[in-house]
Amino acid sequence: MSTSTALTPPVARVEHKEISLHGHTLVDDYAWLRQKSSPETIAYLEAENAYTEAVVAPTQDLQKQLYDEMLSHIKETDVSVPYLDRGFWYYTRTEEGLQYPIYCRKPATPGQPFPTDAPEEIILDVNQQAQGHDFFAIGGLAVSDDTHLLAFSTDTTGFRQYTLRVKDLRTGQLLSESAERTGSIVWATDNQTLFYTVEDPEQKRQFQLFRHTIGAPHSEDTLVFEETDERFNIGAGRTRDGQFIVLESASHTTSEERFLPADQPTAAFILIEPRRDNIEYYSDHRHGHWYIRVNDTGRNFRLVTVPVATPSRNHWTELIPHRENVMLEGIDLFSTFSVAFERRNGLEHLRVLRFPGNGPTLGESREIAFPEPAYTAHPHINRGFDTTDYRYSYQSLVTPGSVYEYSLNTGESILLKQQEVPGGFDRTRYHSERLFATAADGVQVPVSLVYRKDKFEPGKNPLWVYGYGSYGYPLPIGFNSNRLSLLDRGVVLAYAHIRGGGDMGKPWHDAGRLMQKRNTFTDFVTVTEHLLATDFGDPARVSAEGGSAGGLLMGVITNLRPTLFRAIISHVPFVDVMNTMLDATLPLTVPEYEEWGNPNEPEAFEYMLSYSPYDNLKPGKYPAILVKTSLNDSQVMYWEPAKYVAKLRTLKSPDDRPLLLHTNMAAGHGGASGRYDYLKEIAFDYAFLLRELNAV
Repeated sequence: MSTSTALTPPVARVEHKEISLHGHTLVDDYAWLRQKSSPETIAYLEAENAYTEAVVAPTQDLQKQLYDEMLSHIKETDVSVPYLDRGFWYYTRTEEGLQYPIYCRKPATPGQPFPTDAPEEIILDVNQQAQGHDFFAIGGLAVSDDTHLLAFSTDTTGFRQYTLRVKDLRTGQLLSESAERTGSIVWATDNQTLFYTVEDPEQKRQFQLFRHTIGAPHSEDTLVFEETDERFNIGAGRTRDGQFIVLESASHTTSEERFLPADQPTAAFILIEPRRDNIEYYSDHRHGHWYIRVNDTGRNFRLVTVPVATPSRNHWTELIPHRENVMLEGIDLFSTFSVAFERRNGLEHLRVLRFPGNGPTLGESREIAFPEPAYTAHPHINRGFDTTDYRYSYQSLVTPGSVYEYSLNTGESILLKQQEVPGGFDRTRYHSERLFATAADGVQVPVSLVYRKDKFEPGKNPLWVYGYGSYGYPLPIGFNSNRLSLLDRGVVLAYAHIRGGGDMGKPWHDAGRLMQKRNTFTDFVTVTEHLLATDFGDPARVSAEGGSAGGLLMGVITNLRPTLFRAIISHVPFVDVMNTMLDATLPLTVPEYEEWGNPNEPEAFEYMLSYSPYDNLKPGKYPAILVKTSLNDSQVMYWEPAKYVAKLRTLKSPDDRPLLLHTNMAAGHGGASGRYDYLKEIAFDYAFLLRELNAV
């Protein structure tokens, strides 16, 4: 994509600002862009948007073509798999032409399947709620035990600041209840008491738990708990058997939990085990015992059990030991069995374990088998406690999202629904595989790969590499029909499971955070070089994409190896590491010390400064870069990518490789909220990418 010489990019005003610390002086010429309410800031962002639109104008026909292609692969009118909960079948559906889902239910008859012909009750039509708003998102939904009341929360800006409301499902009317900046929503069993968490408006963390009685004034709500440590967020929920409300306080590395009987909403919460630094635990209840997943004896977690009456750790009994090569990611508890969600060698495994009786002793186990070399499998919606069936989701890079039901009695899985992909999709035309790239220190880094068989020519295909590598989040390997538009044009897609993520368990995360963070970036470069060395791509047509912390990754690899990549797409990128992490007044900064380090400490400062993208830009050649952000982003503030692009404009060598910034002026961290609007954003990205890779 060549940039017309008639197009002149915006030039941001320079206003010199310095921070001196630990013998360094950090210069920030564009700090003024933090002034969100300033007309000058808005004018600059809009000028960048206009420039971007002008540069990509020649791709408008391609964008339309891509949008139509992607839309053709979506079943616009569709229904999710219904699930049973307290006498109703619940499901969501979409309608052609409508941006948002519709939440529905139908009455259930005991022992009978979903009644297709029964009258439908719409409990919440998000399209109606969203009328008049450029952005709209649902935060949480919770139906009271008697099924009469729906508590839900909404965000109309993208800043992830939710307003709580309550709807009477018998009349369809909204009640007077309302609360701002809410998070978790939990009903007590009396159907009149509602617990909700609230965020600190300055630190943007959930820090208070309130108890509300339906019909009472909001001013009379009782503050039940307040988390004073600003590293910690709180969240609340019900155990699957419905007997307890559990309140969790958690940082990135430490957690503790409290509980109270769900039928005693005015009782005091009871602490299970006091927090200890770098120890996390998560609990659920079954027949008078807590089952606790905890990483006290090893990073990859073990499972212990303890009577409700004596929950502290000196009473814990081990059920599943810690294992060096197996990450215990979760436990689903039911009356007669449990399902262990494990990760081995980077892949998910679901292991079903029977309970011989009501006690906590585990009996025989059986693993659910999966057929492909790279896939994602995880629990689906399982609301019932007394059941012998278990639902899980499965998909891969070539297999659309599927919901299965495993029978404990037969040991067999039945497919309930697979995502329909219209428009002529044939999975046999595509090939998926898993390989490993060897890092400089000998570590084997997993890579998941997919391409269209008849379009593949060794060493000649355009290559797209995606990465994240932070917070211990495993990179999911799922099906995305949008990416057929890339695959069908011969692009090889690769997903790099780099250190810093959770793909190989907690130690994999530890090996890519704090003072080992650079492993994340060098792993990504290693993966890209390995793919080229094994002929999975044309060295002249390599691209990379990442978002948020993955946008940090994009910024670092661009500085490390600018000539390795032809094009970079960076979404809401965390690129101004030093200025953000030195400002404790910003939302999320202090909790993030556990991931990146505290730059007020000299050693951490030096290390973070060594890779911070904004601080390491220098004159030279750069790839074609598309940077995307949102004005109302609450996670990575819009000014980070805006400042990054403004500075880079003064440093990159003149050439035909564009540097583009696009700001969604009415959205947050995830971009557009409506499904059609979001599809247009993807078409925009793909048109940029395909032009740069000469793969139109």
